[in-house]
Amino acid sequence: MRAIFTVVFVALLLVASQAAAAQTTCLPNGCGVPGSTIEAHRSPNVRSLTVDDELLGDRDYRQVNGSLAIYSAPDSPEPDSYGEGYTFVTVQEDHGEWAKVGEDQWVRTDNLGERFTPSRFAGALLPLDGNLPFTVAWTLTHLRGSKTPGAPEAADNRFLYRYSRVYIYAAVQVDGYDWYQIGHDQWVHQFKVAKILPVPRPATVDTHKWISVDLYEQVAIAYEGETPVFATLVSSGMADWPTNEGVFHVYVRFTRALMSGAYNQPDFYYLQEVPWTMYYDDQIALHGAYWHDGFGFRRSHGCVNLAITDAHWLFQWSESEYDYQAADYTGPAVYVYSSGDYD
Repeated sequence: MRAIFTVVFVALLLVASQAAAAQTTCLPNGCGVPGSTIEAHRSPNVRSLTVDDELLGDRDYRQVNGSLAIYSAPDSPEPDSYGEGYTFVTVQEDHGEWAKVGEDQWVRTDNLGERFTPSRFAGALLPLDGNLPFTVAWTLTHLRGSKTPGAPEAADNRFLYRYSRVYIYAAVQVDGYDWYQIGHDQWVHQFKVAKILPVPRPATVDTHKWISVDLYEQVAIAYEGETPVFATLVSSGMADWPTNEGVFHVYVRFTRALMSGAYNQPDFYYLQEVPWTMYYDDQIALHGAYWHDGFGFRRSHGCVNLAITDAHWLFQWSESEYDYQAADYTGPAVYVYSSGDYD
């Protein structure tokens, strides 16, 4: 009996020691960069785009509750009925019980939600001299970080809001996952950040200005030649509606476009006036998304969603790639790839 107890006790000690090792990979000698290095490079050397409130507020976006029915005029018979789904309209005129949402298009206001405010997230301009001593990332959740890799969050650590920009000073693996040092005694699991990882220019990219989309990190980067100049978070297609990998070209673009699909299906969607849309792979586009604030996570039907500020910047920045006098409407190359595999 004592022998059995001893074996069990030793086994428990072994499990406990392995768990402790997993929680304290760096101890007792410590790991990561010293505090002096962090103090010397506390904030990422990037500059956020300026958020234009007029640009964000120039439309009255409303979500439709229940079935979408569009009338040719108030109280007109037999409206165009689309059924329930994920639907947004843009109110042009409010007339009490009725709202005008387009030319000869009206909806009942009692089916509309409150005015929807687009995300104020904006990407960052990167230094042209490449002076980034460490990898830059955005936090994807509110967090405080852990004192050591693999440990629980520490209540006395500095609080960071979602979308905070941080340097990744060091990385340590715990139980097969990376933990990143983002500050003094601040470590986070790899799933809590999205990293800016510039890539070499693919041989098939034949435009001076081009865009990479990393499906794993959910980060898009704009390049001029070999130089990354801008980066931001995106939301690409979910598993059932994947964003295709490969090299493409923007072939048509619109300042505003209606996007709809999956009629009479559970995933039906109808989105009026999608801003700053650049189609590059059949019906897949880079475009602004006013209807969500989930950038950094997959959530689309295949398109690459951007915050409105970022979509507008990319739309204007890419203008020089089009040669309208030569009837060349081919825009920047778009390189879609994945730097890792989803767990």
